[in-house]
Amino acid sequence: MKNRIPAIRERLHAHGADAVLLSFLPDIRWACGFTGSNGLLVVGSDEAHFLSDGRYAAQAHREVEDASVHIPEGSLLDYAAEQQLIGEGDTALFQADHVTVAKRESFGEKFPAVKWKPVSDFLVEAVAAKDSYEVERVRGAQAITEDVFDALCRFIEPGQTERAIAAEIVYQHLRRGAERMSFDPIVASGPNSSLPHARPTNRKLRRGDMVVIDMGGVVDGYASDMTRTVAIGRADDEARAHYDVVLDAQERSIAAAHAGMTGKELDAVARSVIENAGLGAYFSHSLGHGIGLQTHEWPRLSQRVEHTLPEGATVTIEPGVYVREQHGIRIEDIVVLRADGCENLTTAPKELVVL
Repeated sequence: MKNRIPAIRERLHAHGADAVLLSFLPDIRWACGFTGSNGLLVVGSDEAHFLSDGRYAAQAHREVEDASVHIPEGSLLDYAAEQQLIGEGDTALFQADHVTVAKRESFGEKFPAVKWKPVSDFLVEAVAAKDSYEVERVRGAQAITEDVFDALCRFIEPGQTERAIAAEIVYQHLRRGAERMSFDPIVASGPNSSLPHARPTNRKLRRGDMVVIDMGGVVDGYASDMTRTVAIGRADDEARAHYDVVLDAQERSIAAAHAGMTGKELDAVARSVIENAGLGAYFSHSLGHGIGLQTHEWPRLSQRVEHTLPEGATVTIEPGVYVREQHGIRIEDIVVLRADGCENLTTAPKELVVL
């Protein structure tokens, strides 16, 4: 893992601060490599200190890079104060978007001579710009999800329930090496597929159903996310026509995607295709989102935001059409953005699969 502490210091100095207290675990993992569930990272101008509890002593010493490891017996914050890991009179940043009011108050109690300064989205741009190692982790996770989809196509048949398919998705991911799921799988059939974030039910698949399958697993800490829509038996003409529109919107978006454009501009590519087909009212969510150590990361691909997309960002491209009480269709890939275009990290076929 490359040394990321200097990148944190650059942001620290840009805020005119002497230190930053990182408490958001995905950012801590990105910064120093720690994968456990309890930790703090203090980065100052000259030193970096990682703190965790005794459960993670061996793990922290094995995983943490570019920071001194401390394993106190009691409160991590008490220890940080006792050891003056943030100096008296220093200005220290804290991640306001991940800290409760009660925790913020405890900072003031433990470090009464420190000037605390809240920051939001402190590392989102740095985390979004994936290096080659991270891109390969996302690619590997996505490959497992693609294998799961291939297995599902041999498993799904009329009469199967949404919940049975969702259980199979979890099983197939774990047996292929996923640490856990990126999120609870979405399996939505027939009229349920018109709900973008439907939860699996005991509804049995019927001939003529469109089935939206949205799933992902975590491998080496990095998440996958892929959606495919399949037909049970022959889909009706309207559903097939809508599928073709969504596929066209997705393929045009992938062709247009590149670093340096805004999320709003990329969202507009897909939205214009769907609107020109007279289906704009049925595309009810944004085009996509960043993905990596979290399933949903910055940046967003949305008509409501103006984020400039950084080179190396891995993002989902997932347009959809949802006709209430009839059917829904969504197709989702992960791409990595380059200055001159993008690379699709998803290789699963996208023609309509009829099962």
